[in-house]
Parts: sequence; C-alpha cells; structure tokens
Amino acid sequence: MHLLIDFFQRLYHFDDLIRWGGHGVLILIIFSETGVMAGFFLPGDSLLVTAGVLAAAGVLNIWVLLIELSAAAVLGDSVNYAVGRRIGPAIFTREDSLFFNRRHLLRAHAFYEKYGSKTIVIARFIPIVRTFAPVVAGVGEMDYSKFIFYNLLGGIGWVVLMLMGGYSLGRYIPHMDKHLHEVILLVIILSLLPPIFEWLKERRRAGRGGKPA
Repeated sequence: MHLLIDFFQRLYHFDDLIRWGGHGVLILIIFSETGVMAGFFLPGDSLLVTAGVLAAAGVLNIWVLLIELSAAAVLGDSVNYAVGRRIGPAIFTREDSLFFNRRHLLRAHAFYEKYGSKTIVIARFIPIVRTFAPVVAGVGEMDYSKFIFYNLLGGIGWVVLMLMGGYSLGRYIPHMDKHLHEVILLVIILSLLPPIFEWLKERRRAGRGGKPA
C-alpha cells in the first residue's frame, strides 16, 4: 500500500517518478495506458519525452528504453484487443464506474468508424483514444494480422518519436533536464491539438447543416 501511495503521489512529477521507479515504472505505465481500460489517465506522451531527456543526461539508457517501451506499447494494445474480442459489443452497454467511462469508448469508436484500421496508428498520438482504440478493434473483430501490423507500426512509431524527441532536446539544448516543466507543458498542448481540431471541424460541419459525428 505504501508503494502504491508513493506511485500516485509522484505520478505527475515525471522526473521524480522516473528516478524513483526507473525502467520498471516506465514499462508498467506504457503497457497499462493501452493494455488496461482504467489506464486512460496515465501520462504516456509526457513520460516518454521526459525519459528521453533524462536518457540524454545519462540517467537512463536510450537503446534499452526504445526496445522495452516499444514492446510494452505493442503488448498493451494486443491485450486490450483480446479483451474487446472476448467481451464483444456488450461493452458498449456497460455502466460507467470509477475506472470506466463509456463516453471515452464511444469517442474511440467514432475514430474507428472514420479512419478504419488506421485508427490503431492515429490513436497512439491522441490521449484517451489510444486506450480504447484496440478494444474497439477487438469488438469489431478486426483481422488480427491487420491489427498487429498497425499495432507494431503505431506502437513503435509512437515510442520512437516521443523518446527520440526528448532525447534530441536533452542532447542539443544545454541543461534541458532543468526545464522539464516547460517541455511537458508543450507536449500537453501538442497532444490536445488533434482533438481540438476535430471538435472544430465537427462544429463547422454542424453549422453548415451537416450531421456531427
């Protein structure tokens, strides 16, 4: 229990969290954000960028991070896909609870309806949607060979871009590890842009008399 309390107290203090939990806590969070439906609140993007900055400072090994976190991301999606296949359409009628919000699932479903299989890649870069997209793919019985292709593409691409983005900042900008709060704020703003643009598009469509998604 003490360990769990420590974890949640440090959860949004990314530098402190990584120094406290090391590779283990990074693997756990990256897996859980897409492998457990209750993991939608976990800070995957920000944590990956922070890990990259710390790797540039010599705190972590960037090559180990790339391998283990890519594996964790791909495995997480695969687990949630299996959950969706097993539970089926009944999940859309499940009642909201502390660890489940049906609105998030419906949002991921709307993305899947619009982008099809590519949702598995696109969703990696959109918080919350990335948690529920593999579940929706499982419920829709997406062919597993197609799913694993997009899962590998999206999972590895997401981890590499986020980690190497942080690593590049840390390597080429002096004392970047001292300015992590500014970096994380930028990551949060960038991660919010896709859903904001999507919302604005739907508003414009509704204003022209079209049917909003």
